[in-house]
Amino acid sequence: MKKVTNVFWISLALVLLAVGYGAFAPENFAEVTGNIETFLTTSFGWYYLLIVSIMVLFCLFFLISPMGQIKLGKDNDKPEFSFGTWIAMLFSAGMGIGLVFWGAAEPLSHYAIDPATAEPGTAEAFRESMRFTFFHWGIHAWAIYAVVALALAYFQFRKGEPGLISATLKPLFGEKMNGPWGTLVDVIAIFATAVGVATTLGFGTIQINEGLAFLFDAVPGNNFIVQVVIIAVATVLFLASAWSGLSKGIKYLSNTNMVLAISLLALVLIFGPTLLILNMFTDTVGNYFQNLLRMSFRAAPIDQENRAWIDGWTIFYWAWWISWSPFVGIFIARVSKGRTIRQFLFGVLIIPTVLSFIWFAAFGSTAIDVQSSGADLTGLLTSETLFGVFEQLPLGTFMSIIAILLVTTFFVTSADSATFVLGMQSTNGSLNPSNAIKVTWGVAQSSIAVILLSAGGLDALQTALIISAFPFSFIMLLMMGSFYKSLSLEYKAIKRKR
Repeated sequence: MKKVTNVFWISLALVLLAVGYGAFAPENFAEVTGNIETFLTTSFGWYYLLIVSIMVLFCLFFLISPMGQIKLGKDNDKPEFSFGTWIAMLFSAGMGIGLVFWGAAEPLSHYAIDPATAEPGTAEAFRESMRFTFFHWGIHAWAIYAVVALALAYFQFRKGEPGLISATLKPLFGEKMNGPWGTLVDVIAIFATAVGVATTLGFGTIQINEGLAFLFDAVPGNNFIVQVVIIAVATVLFLASAWSGLSKGIKYLSNTNMVLAISLLALVLIFGPTLLILNMFTDTVGNYFQNLLRMSFRAAPIDQENRAWIDGWTIFYWAWWISWSPFVGIFIARVSKGRTIRQFLFGVLIIPTVLSFIWFAAFGSTAIDVQSSGADLTGLLTSETLFGVFEQLPLGTFMSIIAILLVTTFFVTSADSATFVLGMQSTNGSLNPSNAIKVTWGVAQSSIAVILLSAGGLDALQTALIISAFPFSFIMLLMMGSFYKSLSLEYKAIKRKR
């Protein structure tokens, strides 16, 4: 505990305060956070749409810019992990549980329950459902992660700064980032990370609960006691993994995740409507790019019904990715040393986007095909939808078992990675935070997840996300300006030497 900074104690106090508030006054907690969330989505939805689009353009600029040849590290540094393991690690940390939770449920909702603009159950609703799902999980999501990861990796491995969010702002604010202002920045990042990861753990817990209830009659569905037991067991597992270190626990778990995910995807492709999946993937990729600009800035200012849909889906997702960006960004930066900026952006932006598209084309098309064939899935909870789809397919029970295992390993990987990242941020950027620090943050994450579930399940989880993301979004804008300033000066110096 010797390396612990003020950031650790302040962040932990804030987390404990939030946990205590939720535990002792759950109804008031839900009401207050709900009011804040409504204010942010109705008053600042335009802001989320604009800044996320700016982040996409920012990343695309450096992907094609001559500055993209500069390494995230010293000129002779080599990547620490193989390309396949690197992709598996960033994909597991970046999407993980969300892919399984929303893979069938989101496209189905956009098609049959609450379409963006089309009539429910129509061919247009089918096309629109896939397009918006691709939009929510595509380039925009990964650009948010890339902005944070790029700045962190550059300043940490190229400039020798500690792996702290505050350290990336030194080109703009100088030594002020070593004092109280830097502490404030890092505290905001840690709090956003803790809430963002806890929210995702909550999603995973709910789905594991529903999967077990689907497989075993003795297990009640959507049961808070069962969910607490699941979180407790998972906490022991991810703390054991965190104890073993980055190159062992997270590496092996990430590779296991990819094997399970590819196996489940292959089974859905084989036993689902294969031709429909392939055709929808191809058609939706074109549809996505054709409508990308319109979707990116769609605010529906004079259509309250469409505006409510945007708040509930697009703004929620942008806030989710922003709240996860300190965690995922720091983790991706940590495993990306030695790659050029161009290699990094290709790996972080393009490959995960394509994999996400394939995943949602398979699970979304299968869910909609099942719905269209007469099995009504719309009455199921969001967390039950995937298992309802599997019930209509050959080997459905086997696929459900794989899905539960996949959510569990994603759960453990996400929490494991987050304990590492939170430990880094609260020990002045240490690349190997102590086990005591990681255990402290692991227990804190699980506690937040339990409190949010007790305060209202999915609604409380989504509310917490949007609130925690808002202050960190301003820091992200500053990070982009700081990174551009430092990198452009270095590039000019390199050109002069030539």
